Amino acid sequence: MAYKDLREFVTRLEKENELRRIPVEVDVDLEITEITDRVSKAGGPALLFEKPRSASDGVTYPFPVLINMLGSKRRMELALEVNALDDVARRIEDLLEMKPPEGLFDKVKLLPKLAEVGAFFPKTVKSGPAQEVIERENFSLARLPIMKCWPQDGGRFITFPLVITRSPKNGRRNVGCYRMQVFDERTTGMHWQIHKGGAEHFRWLERQGKGRRMDVAVAIGADPATMLSGVLPLPEDVDEFLFAGFLRQEPVELVKCQTVDLEVPAQAEIVLEGYVELDDIRVEGPFGDHTGYYSLEDKFPAFHITCITRRRAPLYVSTIVGPPPMEDYWMGYAVERLFLPLMRKQMPEVVDMHMPAEGIFHNLLIIAIRKSYPGHARKVMNAIWGLPGAMFTKCIVVVDHDVDVHNLREVTWKAFNHIDPERDIQFVLGPVDQLEHASRLPNFGSKMGVDATRKTPSEGFTRPWPDEIKMDQDVREKIDALWKNLGLGSGS
Repeated sequence: MAYKDLREFVTRLEKENELRRIPVEVDVDLEITEITDRVSKAGGPALLFEKPRSASDGVTYPFPVLINMLGSKRRMELALEVNALDDVARRIEDLLEMKPPEGLFDKVKLLPKLAEVGAFFPKTVKSGPAQEVIERENFSLARLPIMKCWPQDGGRFITFPLVITRSPKNGRRNVGCYRMQVFDERTTGMHWQIHKGGAEHFRWLERQGKGRRMDVAVAIGADPATMLSGVLPLPEDVDEFLFAGFLRQEPVELVKCQTVDLEVPAQAEIVLEGYVELDDIRVEGPFGDHTGYYSLEDKFPAFHITCITRRRAPLYVSTIVGPPPMEDYWMGYAVERLFLPLMRKQMPEVVDMHMPAEGIFHNLLIIAIRKSYPGHARKVMNAIWGLPGAMFTKCIVVVDHDVDVHNLREVTWKAFNHIDPERDIQFVLGPVDQLEHASRLPNFGSKMGVDATRKTPSEGFTRPWPDEIKMDQDVREKIDALWKNLGLGSGS
């Protein structure tokens, strides 16, 4: 059974000794960040701050702060209720292998899979805990324990929201995770970057020259699969709530908002309803970002809140980003594992891939391929830059199929042994992430591909390629048996 809501997941984390309650008062300004940063980098547990406070405002908040809940491989597996993330990847692979049936027998065999997919569509219900308390008047963001994460941040930010919009062009829903700087008690920024779904909805409305507002709903806190789905770089025509149903193997229950024409998870902890206006664009930032540097001030739409609904005693979910590794690395790791089948479907030669923590997701992708022809590595690089979820990748390193991409020592050793820099490095120009601070222009810059595969005569390499140094297997086995008598400790 899937987690019904966030608190079922919290109960599971506590049972698995993956959560610590913090009973003392801790300030939402910087102090929670410093504690979480230390715990996160030490591979520590999820944290539930039971008495968040603001010394500057003289407030102790009634709602606890949950943070770092997905901050380890184990917690990611618990969130998706699997023994390994590759279990979900295999389910995705099975789904992608569905082919049009050729005959009656094939159609009958396909029915269970089609029924399985159909069972995951989101289901609208009449009511839910997300609307136990409805505040249309006298509501205020100041009652929520919203954090200021880093010293130079422009203010307090909601950092783990599920931002829900509907395309004014075709009615398709989009769910994204965009930071929201608090401007006042009823207004925030809406930092949807230029390449994101919410921003595209906003731009389309802008081009029409009519309809001055666009409805937006923000859910804070839901079951973990639904929260993760808001982060995933799904194809444009895939509903995030449908994909969440696939992940959790049960449909997501949605409830209609009170003041806007949108639906939100019925089990959410807190919901902000409101709108963005085409002519209300404000300066937002700076913000200590996942790159480990501050993203600087920029202009984004303002989000005006019309209503707050919530549970009677909600949990406020937050996350922090900054110098890696942090919780967002593990979300990126889930993206890597879950989308490997999709990449293999488009590029069957792909064996494995890895995005190291220090590469900040889009700065470095290491990919192993089974090389079959001259220039194969370069074909893969260009194909990756053509994928919507991977087009921002700054550096791609392509290695042979027998290289363990998760072993950075092996990758570095073999890559630097295999390349002739002038021959094997290529540069291209294209779109870059909006948070990229090193590019020559905003949203546009260069990318680098490194062909670190073994070179062949068909690629113009006519010199002998040397063998890798390896000890004879019988000698290794003999020394393995002798090792415990040598008094040399554990041997690798």
